[in-house]
Amino acid sequence: MLYSVFMLALRSVRRNVLRSFLTILGIVIGVSAVITMVTLGNGASQAIRNQISSLGTNLLLVMPGQRGPGGGGGGGGGVPQFTEADAEAIAAQIGGVAAVAPQGRASATVVGNGRNWSTSVVGSTNAWFETGNWKLQQGRLFAEDEQQAGAAVCIVGETVRREIFGGAAGSQGLGEQLRIRQFSCEVVGILAAKGQSGMGDQDDTVVLPLVTLQRRVTGNRKVSTLSVAMEDGSDGTRLKASLRQLLRERRRLADEDADNFNIFDTQQLAETLSSTMGVLTTLLGAVAAVSLLVGGIGIMNIMLVSVTERTREIGLRLAVGALEGEVLLQFLIEAVVLSALGGVVGIAIATVASWGLSLYMAVPYAFDPTINLLSLLFSAAIGVLFGYFPARRAAQMDPIEALRHE
Repeated sequence: MLYSVFMLALRSVRRNVLRSFLTILGIVIGVSAVITMVTLGNGASQAIRNQISSLGTNLLLVMPGQRGPGGGGGGGGGVPQFTEADAEAIAAQIGGVAAVAPQGRASATVVGNGRNWSTSVVGSTNAWFETGNWKLQQGRLFAEDEQQAGAAVCIVGETVRREIFGGAAGSQGLGEQLRIRQFSCEVVGILAAKGQSGMGDQDDTVVLPLVTLQRRVTGNRKVSTLSVAMEDGSDGTRLKASLRQLLRERRRLADEDADNFNIFDTQQLAETLSSTMGVLTTLLGAVAAVSLLVGGIGIMNIMLVSVTERTREIGLRLAVGALEGEVLLQFLIEAVVLSALGGVVGIAIATVASWGLSLYMAVPYAFDPTINLLSLLFSAAIGVLFGYFPARRAAQMDPIEALRHE
């Protein structure tokens, strides 16, 4: 009996193809919108996590800056910078620290091979490559005597190598001379490419020994950032508390004085941004889900029209012995078939749209089978919810009155 009712419902859907398509249009739009929003939101969250993890895993960034009344950090002209001794003290006195890299930074135009390019110049020690999760594509790191003496050597990112020396990735530039402002340095290494992040092109950089940057580029011994890499499994909360206490002591801050430095945890930043993106994704998905309800109302309206059109057919079925439950089931299945068909078409459209938009937005395509299955089940549930009233109306018709209907 159930099979017969199902086939009757399918024949009714096929009999009015255009009307059936227009009926499920709201469901199609709703399902495709929900799935596309959630998929793109998940992809954006994954892209954020990937970008922040590329800065370095378990990384703390310590920067000078006066903490404001609301807890936010702000730069100040009178705030003292860090020194290399601060980095040495952190490495020696705080447990759970894998590496500490003092870092200075400046903007400069570099010249080589008859070309010039404006880039960011970083000065640090070899620990910078460990804290920032950097790998060498070619060449070597700085030798110990080069770091101590401030030798004229440098390591370049892939973007700088490409813009200055050209050629395929990593094929040129090693061993060449690169002029930074008023001095020339030898390219002893080329960094493996990392790509874009929220802070720009990570490969657009030139790395010098810290002493070289201080003597030949900035002209001072300021250290703008301390990059602190934590060991795997270390207690980040305890380590940050120890780091804060040590820096307060070294910067001679009294108990009543506010911190004149800020500690940023990249792991917490990634979690916060991902959480924020998750909330936005849920909100957008909820807004898009409203169109599912609109589609359900459309199904109910069309089913009511269908019941009215087929009044004589319903009366005839009831007159020859069909039970009310059978008539109810027939129209209910029609509504479920329509809404489920809309869900299937919506999933197909959403898959293509999500994939294309992921490529356009340069975010990973994060296929989520759960949201696809839930959308399909929800669309079928919409058919049951909004199809019940028209089906009940059909099942409760008086056969005699229905047969008299013109």
